[in-house]
Amino acid sequence: MANPDAIVVGAGPNGLTAAIVMARAGLAVEVYEAAEEPGGGVRTMELTLPGFRHDVCASIFPMAYCSPILRTFPLEQFGLKWLWSPAALAHPLNDGAAVFEVGIEETARQFSADDAEVYRAIFGSAREALRALLDRGIAGLVPKFGSVAMLGLKAAGSGAGLCRKFESERARALIAGMTGHSMLPLTKAATAGVAMALMAAGHVGGWPFPEGGAQSLTSALVAYLRSLGGEVRTGVRVQSLRGLPNAKAVLLDVGPKQVLQICGEELPSMYRSVLQNFRYGPGAFKVDWALSEPVPWRSKEVARAATVHVGGPMDEVVASEREAWFGRVAEKPFVLAAQHTLFDNTRAPDGKHTFWGYCHVPNGCEVDMTERIEAQIERFAPGFRDCILERSVKSPSAMQIHNENYVGGDIGAGAMDIWQLAVRPSLRYWSTPLDRVFLCSASTPPGAGVHGMCGYFAARVALKKRFGVEALSLFGA
Repeated sequence: MANPDAIVVGAGPNGLTAAIVMARAGLAVEVYEAAEEPGGGVRTMELTLPGFRHDVCASIFPMAYCSPILRTFPLEQFGLKWLWSPAALAHPLNDGAAVFEVGIEETARQFSADDAEVYRAIFGSAREALRALLDRGIAGLVPKFGSVAMLGLKAAGSGAGLCRKFESERARALIAGMTGHSMLPLTKAATAGVAMALMAAGHVGGWPFPEGGAQSLTSALVAYLRSLGGEVRTGVRVQSLRGLPNAKAVLLDVGPKQVLQICGEELPSMYRSVLQNFRYGPGAFKVDWALSEPVPWRSKEVARAATVHVGGPMDEVVASEREAWFGRVAEKPFVLAAQHTLFDNTRAPDGKHTFWGYCHVPNGCEVDMTERIEAQIERFAPGFRDCILERSVKSPSAMQIHNENYVGGDIGAGAMDIWQLAVRPSLRYWSTPLDRVFLCSASTPPGAGVHGMCGYFAARVALKKRFGVEALSLFGA
């Protein structure tokens, strides 16, 4: 068999996206994946009891649904079916819940008149900027330059500062929970941008999830790639560039630590040093539950949303994320949770349910957070423990075993503070000092999240540098 034109190492969403972009340009592409199943962090398994299907890592997909590159793939033709809950997200509080609705007006009306006005101004502008970008690329943003510049200034601020633009506990808690996805202290610069991106995506397309589990998204990507002539080979561990066929381009969907292992001494010492100094953020401690019945939330509003932020008021979310960053575990952890089976009955036996949740802990931490996580849920859903049939627990080290890119349990593939957003993992971004080797993992821009954009940008650079081909431009550039 002839050597492929391009090889992709790693079959996560970025690796598969890169392979598809290369294949759409007419190249012969092969993807090598060390695990027995493709997907990386986008997989579904029976982790607890037979018939209970749990998403191993990524579970709710606002960024995938709004991704400029994934939306160009005909994934629905390959079995992907998106589902939406009536509300995108709920954040239970002692006196009810803050609810993130797809509609801006519906979200804003639960706040005071002053807070509602601020919410419309900030997130209305963010929504319109995202819509313009998706519809017309950079050209769509040009007429909105002043508004976009103002949004950029707000996004460069801290999540805590964004929260304090609002007076009510409900609004502050909702935005604090969104900012918590950054895996950074909410006082850090640019964390406001995480909340704004997630909320803009939600107001454009909601927070959907694939019917049957996250694996459905991976299966559709693999099927589409194969329809283009690409191939995915699982159970193939790449340990060295020298063990690969002589392809003209090699794209690595792996983190800096794995790049060092694969490329070894072929890399110049200065670049090796940069990769060795790449910093990882807090880890994830995750629990999956098989339940006899739905989570008995005190507030009925919470049952309208597939995604739940269990963290109480803003100050508690701020404290939890600060503790994880500075090497301590929180007594009241901020828990990011999902309750798919309220809206997707394919994931559990009739009448039974799954529940998915994790909190942030120090990188590599081995403290068992199960009791603290369950206490947080019980706090807002009395009787939750009585519903548990079985649980599956994954510490940060177990998360890394599942996906080697999650060093110390960091599911963000590297700390996303403002420095490592600008220089990720180096100023070369997707290129390396080796002419044929490119990086396409979440450790490159734009960073963490299931959106495929790291793969798209890497493939575009590789196509131009190695094949003289211009890939599809998503941004009018």
